[in-house]
This record gives sequence, structure tokens and C-alpha cells, in this order.
Amino acid sequence: MEQRTYNQYCATARTLDLVGERWTLLLIRELLTGPKRYGDLQTSLRGLGTGLLATRLKHLEREGLVHKITLPPPARTPAYALTEAGEELGPAVLALARWGLKWAMGERREEETFHPGWAVLGLRACFDTKAAAGLHAVYEFRVGDEIFHARIDDGTIEALHGPAQHPDVTITMSEEAFVDVTSHEWTLAEAIATKAATTTGDAVALRRLKKLFRLPSPRSRTAT
Repeated sequence: MEQRTYNQYCATARTLDLVGERWTLLLIRELLTGPKRYGDLQTSLRGLGTGLLATRLKHLEREGLVHKITLPPPARTPAYALTEAGEELGPAVLALARWGLKWAMGERREEETFHPGWAVLGLRACFDTKAAAGLHAVYEFRVGDEIFHARIDDGTIEALHGPAQHPDVTITMSEEAFVDVTSHEWTLAEAIATKAATTTGDAVALRRLKKLFRLPSPRSRTAT
């Protein structure tokens, strides 16, 4: 398949030549949270056919944004990971996520899929560095069947898939409750108060959690 191009000697156009095709930035989004096996990408990107997934991955490999690796033991299976150039797309993807939370989300449509694990990147996008100053804590989130965690270290965050070894706080809730919290239907405090979410662990770290992630208030794109 011939690669389409804008034929413009412009940094924005050249970048869109590389990542502007449908599904390409979502593949980058998936890999920003760590290496993924081919099957993992298929599961997360429902609607992306096998043939097109293979084509997009080959394109990203050819352009030096993705490379193949072998996962360490005990997995020892082939996977895809971002190169240095691919990793540097992270701030742009996070900026798109922040913009989308403010201007694009709205209510969930009936046909839309949702994976709680997508919140791993969302945690980074909404992280308030000032609110995390001086805090050293690990938060584990158990949402439906998925587990992910965030390690806060004095104003920095590392958000990863999978359980934490020694979480200071564990938050458990259903996928539906999590969607309500991230769509401004509830605050986390309200979800906890109504038992839609349960928590265990350090009370001080839990109080700090409520201020660590700031979701932008949704706005209408309609001109006024």
C-alpha cells in the first residue's frame, strides 16, 4: 500500500505523514504504557482488522517509531515497543487526551467500547504535579477485571498496567462507577461515600489522592 503524503516541507505535515492515518495514533497510545503483544493490541483496538493492524505496525516499524522485542521471562513472547522517537510522541498524545476530556468526551455512546486500562495514560494526562509535591505513595486501582497502579514520587508520576508490589492505597470499583467518575457524574469522594468504590490502606495518602488528578471541566464546542 502506497503511503499517502501531504507533500509539504513542514514539520506538522511531515509528522502527520507518519502518524496521521486512522488507528496509528491509537497504536502509539497503547504502546506508551509499555510493550504489547500482537494479541494485546487486537484486544484493545476492537474494530481494527487483523490486516490493517499488521499494515500499521509495519509502517511504524519502517518509519522507526516501533520495533519488535521479546518480553522478559516468564513471558518470553514477541511484542512491540516504541523506539526513542515513538516515546517522544507521548506529550503530544497526552495533550490530545487533555483536550478531548475538555472538548470531546460528553456522554458515552452505546456502541463505544471502553477499557479501564486506558486510564493509565489518563492518569498521566490529568496529574497535578503541584498537588503531589512532597508525596511518596503508590496507588493501586482495581476496575472491573483490570488492575493498574500509579507511583507518585514528589511531583512525578509513573503509571503502569498490573498490580503494585506494595500499594499504600487500593481503590476498587466497577467499570460503570469508574466511567461515572471520569465523566464528572461523581467525584471519587462521592463514589466512596456511596460505596460504589471501596478503599483500603493509608488514610493520609487517600486524602491526598482526591487532589492528585484534575479532570478538566467539559466544555461545549458550539460557538457562543
